[in-house]
Amino acid sequence: MTEPSGETAPEAPEDVAPTEDVREDVRQGAAEPEEPGTAEESASAEESATGEEPPAAEESTPAEEPTAAQEPAASEESDEPAADDAAEASEKPGAADASRESAETASETSEASEEPAADGDAVAKAADAPEVSDAQAELAAQRELRAKIEARKAEKEGPLASGAKLSGTAADLLAAVRAVEGGAASGSAFYEAPEPAPRRPTPEAAPAMTVRPPVPAQASAPAPGTTAAVREALAKGGAPEALAGQVAAALGEGAAQALLDDPWQLLAVPGVRPEQADGFARALLGAACGPDDPRRTVALTVWLLERAALQGHTALEIDTVRAGLAGHAVPDPGSAVEEAVSAGAVLVFQEEETAEEEPEEDEESPEAAEAAAEEPASPVLLGLDRYALAEESLADGLARLVKTATADTWEGSELERAAGAHGLVLHTGGEASRAEPVALAAAARERGLRTLVAVHADGGRRALGPAGTDAVTVAALLSGAAGPGRDEEGAFALDLLVVLDAPQLDVESAAMLVESLPDGCRLVLSGDPGVLGAPGAGQVFGDVLAARVCPRIASRVPDPGPLGELVSGIGAGELNQVEAPGKEIVIVPVRDAGEAVHRTVQLVADSVPRAIGVPAEQTQVVTVGHGGSAGTRALNTALKQRLNPGPGRFGGYDPGDRVAYAPVPGRTVTGTVLSADAEGLRLRCDDEELLVPKERVESALRHGWALTAHQAAGLRWPAVVVVLPGDAAGGLSRPWVYTAFGRAERHLSVVHGVDQALPRAVAEGVAPERTTRLRPLLETLLAVPEE
Repeated sequence: MTEPSGETAPEAPEDVAPTEDVREDVRQGAAEPEEPGTAEESASAEESATGEEPPAAEESTPAEEPTAAQEPAASEESDEPAADDAAEASEKPGAADASRESAETASETSEASEEPAADGDAVAKAADAPEVSDAQAELAAQRELRAKIEARKAEKEGPLASGAKLSGTAADLLAAVRAVEGGAASGSAFYEAPEPAPRRPTPEAAPAMTVRPPVPAQASAPAPGTTAAVREALAKGGAPEALAGQVAAALGEGAAQALLDDPWQLLAVPGVRPEQADGFARALLGAACGPDDPRRTVALTVWLLERAALQGHTALEIDTVRAGLAGHAVPDPGSAVEEAVSAGAVLVFQEEETAEEEPEEDEESPEAAEAAAEEPASPVLLGLDRYALAEESLADGLARLVKTATADTWEGSELERAAGAHGLVLHTGGEASRAEPVALAAAARERGLRTLVAVHADGGRRALGPAGTDAVTVAALLSGAAGPGRDEEGAFALDLLVVLDAPQLDVESAAMLVESLPDGCRLVLSGDPGVLGAPGAGQVFGDVLAARVCPRIASRVPDPGPLGELVSGIGAGELNQVEAPGKEIVIVPVRDAGEAVHRTVQLVADSVPRAIGVPAEQTQVVTVGHGGSAGTRALNTALKQRLNPGPGRFGGYDPGDRVAYAPVPGRTVTGTVLSADAEGLRLRCDDEELLVPKERVESALRHGWALTAHQAAGLRWPAVVVVLPGDAAGGLSRPWVYTAFGRAERHLSVVHGVDQALPRAVAEGVAPERTTRLRPLLETLLAVPEE
């Protein structure tokens, strides 16, 4: 029911079926795209909070989630390295009790050691007493020790004389203990979070800050009893017991009973199809279930919206949802939608249209007024609460930044002047234009402002050169692994945040980021609007651009060289023939997919290193999708056989394998396998070592010699080989070609087998629009008169 072992990848569904418009697909009730089990699809609503966790948090997973290690899915056990060692991590109850008793005894002994020397009289009396057995003596000593401790605590009114010579942390801790004992402070202070890491000095005129929500905690693993109960429920309905862990994680503690009461809750597990959930329900309920069962229609409605979110939509038109339900044999789709809304499973919206400026000659025309009255209202949308709340929170946060920023006059470039005068500024341009917001950040630091630059991926930091030393990834910033940290009110200690690669921001990450900025902080969003959108739900950068509620600064810095000329032309809808005297661009025609795979391996392993001087480890292959005869699976298999052959003894991987790892949904980290142990696979990613927990190897890891364009977004390599086999023609669009070709820094090879489909995609292939609500929300909150 889910994707086979090793087939799941951190990839957005647009690359799986780029030409598939989810709205049309839902209307037809079509089958799942070729790649249903992506890492984004495996992220449930409960897991969205952890989507911002850093790799360091992943390393602690085995220790924090013993259940996942002790009860792996059947399909995972065979692929996990040293799985038998996990059983030794379980702790015996008796050992825990003994540990507690030992700790209590040690605590009492340490307190006794602080008694004054006057207590020696009691020891002398004990020496004169008649001899007793060792057990009796031990019991008597403990009773006497406890009595002395209680007596001392009861008599003590002032501070202890001991500890006067302590200093530093020990003295602070002793003072805190005395404050609690004296009633001057609450004992809960011992359980409060530690103070944030030191931050840059705050300017004299620091803006006031409001309370912000804390960083969401990582979801805990389901209890062993929950997983066992779910396994029994799945067995009753004939479903694979290997799904027990995923079901328990998706449905929570009462997952087993929830399945028995509503078998269609199985659709909450990524990769499960409606027909599979129907079969499970029939096995449990028999004749008691039917296509119009309210439980089925509600679950199907939610499933349609979740599936749409995987393709970037935060909502769908109500007619599209009805058509999708009809495609799955729901007799009365209208009533089904009403049932889902009444049950609170989905939300319904109808945004107010902002009035557009009409020609002056029609302002007083009765015909024009009648035509305006007959215009249809904005469509009714259905959405899930998580995305609705994220978009509304993001719109409110952006409006807050705009309204609380204090206008100032900054000298410098156009971008600097705009950032000084406004709380929100958008900056657009290609790869070379990234230097402009970086220069803005440097100038702001010279002005004494607390400034930070955030990028989408670690590769984006390397591309900044020396300026990237202080940059952080958005994921690391949100998780607290990097950046200035949060103050006691939950806000970042920042006066200016510059976000590069802004088109890669999904709505939930963007909402968390903006809500974490203090009042008065300035935000600059910079990126190339021509690249593929965020792998998650929403199109934040595009919506804010379209809303026209803040300054938009377009860079005039062109990308240099033949590659820059080629990519710039693609952005304008033209596939130009570019002179490349240094072999910066090479076209390799192929006749079929088999030849495409062969020539790709030849280019990576031999031609590019020999002719261009770029080694294989610095050459990246980019293709349209994971499946197909020349998708990432086929290419990675062929490239591994040539570049790092091996048996794949660690869950299909060997030391030296290039991999693509998704520590959180929507963010791909490329690296190399170092080793494996009982905890999982250890990777080298840039200058950092990461641990992929063994229970996540199958779902979050792929071989990484070949990536899709979505995985490659935000990253660049010295050499890139773009593979376009004949069966990829339907998946091409201008944003896809623009993104794929733009990943190359020095050399681009195009394995070309799509004939005229490539120039046609560049000229006409506009990516499908995403249905979102952010633009009208912003226009309502920050409406400005047209100039």
